[in-house]
Amino acid sequence: MLVADLMKLKNARVPTIRMSETVEMAATLLNRERIGAVVVKDACGSEGDTVVGIFSERDVVRAVAERGAAALKITVGDLMSRNMISCAMDDTVDHVRALMDSHHVRHLPVLEEHQLVGVLSIRDVLSHDVRQASAYSAHAAPPPADHALPA
Repeated sequence: MLVADLMKLKNARVPTIRMSETVEMAATLLNRERIGAVVVKDACGSEGDTVVGIFSERDVVRAVAERGAAALKITVGDLMSRNMISCAMDDTVDHVRALMDSHHVRHLPVLEEHQLVGVLSIRDVLSHDVRQASAYSAHAAPPPADHALPA
């Protein structure tokens, strides 16, 4: 299955935040939208809005643990993950799973020609896996009706 197939099952709306917003604003957005990560965008000269990173609930927790309540006033740009790992619509779900595993991330922005088209979460991948397992077990041969035990 391709990322494009998973994206058809998701809400098309992708919440984003600017680098200049505070951690407090990001935490409020994460809570309000009931999501675990938000894509960070910034205006980049002639290119307009560009995806520059991702900011997750882990970033909020880490900042507060290290800096206390003062962390809420720090900008997202100062704390966001800049080594952003992303995927494309024609990537396979297996490839996405491998990226998430090898980079220890739970959210991947989906980009097409450098434009944000969505975000896949580990939940999306696991839901796909459950659907696949259910479909497989529904088509598997049923066990024999009578199991005779040897005497």
